[in-house]
Amino acid sequence: MRITRRQFLAGTAIAAGSLAISTSARHVLGANDEIRVAIVGVGGQGSSHLGSYIGKDKNFDIKALNVRLVAVCDADKDHVDKAVAAAGQQGFKAVGVQDPRKILEMKDVDAIVTATPNHWHSLMSIWAVQNGKDIYVEKPLSHDMNEGRKVVEAAAKYKKIVYVGTQNRSDEGRRAAYEWIWAGNIGKIVRGRAFCYKPRPTIGKTSGEQPIPAGVDYDLWCGPAPKDPLRRKKLHYDWHWFWATGNGDIGNQGIHEMDKCRWGIRATQVKRAMGMGGRFGYDDDAETPNTEIAFIETDTVPIIFEVRGLPMHKASETEKAPPMDAYKGIRIGEIIECEGGYYDGGWVYDAKGEKVKQFLRDGGGKHRANFIKALRSRKAEDNMAPPIEGHRSALCFHAGNLSYRVGKEMSQADVTDMFKTDKVGQECWERFQKHVSINESDAAKWKATVGPWLTFDPEAEKFTGTFADQANKYLKGPRDGKYREPFVVPDQV
Repeated sequence: MRITRRQFLAGTAIAAGSLAISTSARHVLGANDEIRVAIVGVGGQGSSHLGSYIGKDKNFDIKALNVRLVAVCDADKDHVDKAVAAAGQQGFKAVGVQDPRKILEMKDVDAIVTATPNHWHSLMSIWAVQNGKDIYVEKPLSHDMNEGRKVVEAAAKYKKIVYVGTQNRSDEGRRAAYEWIWAGNIGKIVRGRAFCYKPRPTIGKTSGEQPIPAGVDYDLWCGPAPKDPLRRKKLHYDWHWFWATGNGDIGNQGIHEMDKCRWGIRATQVKRAMGMGGRFGYDDDAETPNTEIAFIETDTVPIIFEVRGLPMHKASETEKAPPMDAYKGIRIGEIIECEGGYYDGGWVYDAKGEKVKQFLRDGGGKHRANFIKALRSRKAEDNMAPPIEGHRSALCFHAGNLSYRVGKEMSQADVTDMFKTDKVGQECWERFQKHVSINESDAAKWKATVGPWLTFDPEAEKFTGTFADQANKYLKGPRDGKYREPFVVPDQV
């Protein structure tokens, strides 16, 4: 029987409008109190978090941090069973459930770590803080633009900690590098570039609805997203490449690079964005582009983001996995371009490309431990990745994606003509064109989907001007501005 929103609110204390429990009524952590944690989503990245909380992470000393795993949750019962067993092997007893609402009801859970698919991130964060629990939410903070702002509002209203899994925010070497750049040591910043050149092979082509894996509660798995028939071979992970549940690689691996780049150029707002790309090299069921460029104008300097899932040349019989392209040696990372040089991969280079200074980085290995530090101190400065920063970085890739989604196919000649007066854009397009042509069977016939420049109002957080009506349809909800009840991100948190 379908549960209406009214029935859900009346029958439980955990739906969006009734989730809130007074913080004063809950366990208030002392400086030395044990922190009791539940992990929601224990497949993929969630299994890595599990490893931390059962003592398998050298950067996360569970005894020194005084944390205890008390529960695990996943819509896939197989994931739950494996997580419970793994905890048991290390001497930890964890309760296993499939429904995250049961985690919210547990009085012995102080904090949640969630590594669900993207479409669950914001709702889980809002539910957590409304129920008096702090949360570490994996990147990206939001599946769509509207959600991120609601998480920011909820964290402030309920005075709970939302800590975003953009772990490079905890990298002290990168922070030192940016501060050195901001001091003007290589001149004024002129541009940020970010790259996600990561191999993404085809997910295959299906001929019809696929069976849901045994043990998966598909209703819970879909949550806020439409409960569509499964049209891919793998339920897990390949959800990244469908708009109702994922955001493509720019919002997957790419959000790390976007966040670093935006941080490096000290941008806080998106002003305009344009996205272009396509799914090239193979024909499969996925929807998001495997090759993409997003041009983003911010309140400081522009960002150019490039995604490539295809190799630098087609595989031969003897070379099954060709290398990926690189830009100034970077395949996955950011470059901060300045008047007198640039920062690239931990090194600062002068205008001639000579190394000037190195900043050692640790990749944010202590990010999870920093989360626990923030829970104990309750100090804003100890939250290395607060929701407002996660929201601002997500807005960047959302804007590029939405331009792409309202775009149209253009011939290579027309795109070349479009960039003829823009030297930077022309350089990006020429590399893009060469790359795709190598991977397409007919180098002359393929077309790129090119989106319009979309103007963004950073105060209202919506698009204005030409094409705004088309783009604003995607601001809220996995489809048609809607969520699937009772899994609704509320307008009022």
